[in-house]
Amino acid sequence: MSIVQNRKAFHDYFIEERFEAGIVLEGWEVKAIRAGRVQLKEAYVIVHGGEIHLVGCHISPLPAASTHVTADPTRTRKLLLHANEINRLVGSVERSGYALVPLDMHFSRGRIKLEIGLAKGKKQHDKRTAEKDREWRREQQRLMRVKA
Repeated sequence: MSIVQNRKAFHDYFIEERFEAGIVLEGWEVKAIRAGRVQLKEAYVIVHGGEIHLVGCHISPLPAASTHVTADPTRTRKLLLHANEINRLVGSVERSGYALVPLDMHFSRGRIKLEIGLAKGKKQHDKRTAEKDREWRREQQRLMRVKA
């Protein structure tokens, strides 16, 4: 079940590979995510010291959250992946000019997971071509509905 999607990522990047990662969260963050108070729009993923981190993900604290905890809505959160996946991602990002982008936050067996994509940036003409293709598919669907 999806909590939030990063639609902007599909507009700006060609997604070549997807990985599912766990996230290190605090208790108030889990409650806020379950309430749907999370944004991935400006978030990105970095490799730092052999670890992978989510930066810029905004989780708004609930007003009823604990009073003794000072909430930082945009703190850097560590992502949990297998060592061989991390090594593969580090190699791709450093050598090939790929980027890591968060695509989707969802529940998997009661846990909150983040789907990250190994992506290559789109040029402006690629974005225009993708938009034309999308519009043409919509137009085809409309024409098929009218005929039926």
